[in-house]
Amino acid sequence: MSRRSGILEFAVLGLLRESPMHGYELRKRLNTSLGVFRAFSYGTLYPCLKTLVANGWLIEEPGHTPEDALAAPLAGRRAKIVYRLTAEGKEHFEELLSQTGPDAYEDEHFAARFAFFGQTSRDVRMRVLEGRRSRLEERLEKMRASLARTRERLDDYTLELQRHGMESVEREVRWLNELIESERAGRDLKGPASGGPAQQNNTSGAPGVLPRPGDTPGTDTPDDTAT
Repeated sequence: MSRRSGILEFAVLGLLRESPMHGYELRKRLNTSLGVFRAFSYGTLYPCLKTLVANGWLIEEPGHTPEDALAAPLAGRRAKIVYRLTAEGKEHFEELLSQTGPDAYEDEHFAARFAFFGQTSRDVRMRVLEGRRSRLEERLEKMRASLARTRERLDDYTLELQRHGMESVEREVRWLNELIESERAGRDLKGPASGGPAQQNNTSGAPGVLPRPGDTPGTDTPDDTAT
């Protein structure tokens, strides 16, 4: 399993833990609640869903909304399929939530993990936050060393870009320090269990949560017959 597909499976299981959804609704939640998935497509989501079903972590059920009931007679359209988390899927997601290995500190994976901190135990949250901070401090040290070596060879615009990158990392380190302090003091962030914290920090400067320059939500129009 690639790192990217692993993050997507984690996020899908986390969202379906809240409630069953059909594919279009699930994709909307991934887009709006988890900015890291803004650019992904149905061509990525549905193979992931099929894999989760094959593993026994999800089951497929026919939709039961009035729109679904009318869909079949119209031009051969199929009703939407609703995906529901199984007991095994819930257990697997809880196992994933408890993991605190190096992947949890990387930009994309950290953003997804943070979005589900409301469902994560405090000790795991602390380990992930401290691991992320350590990873960024290492990155910042390397950036400063590189800038010191190459400063004289850089033009003003490239130098400014380097400084901007360093400032972004410094802001996230400060943000992580505040979160770690809150966790140690026993204070929880308020907001929805998933998506809320990540959205709340869209002004924090956290690279793993902020949309990158040029990022825009997907503009493709879904087919209502998609499962």
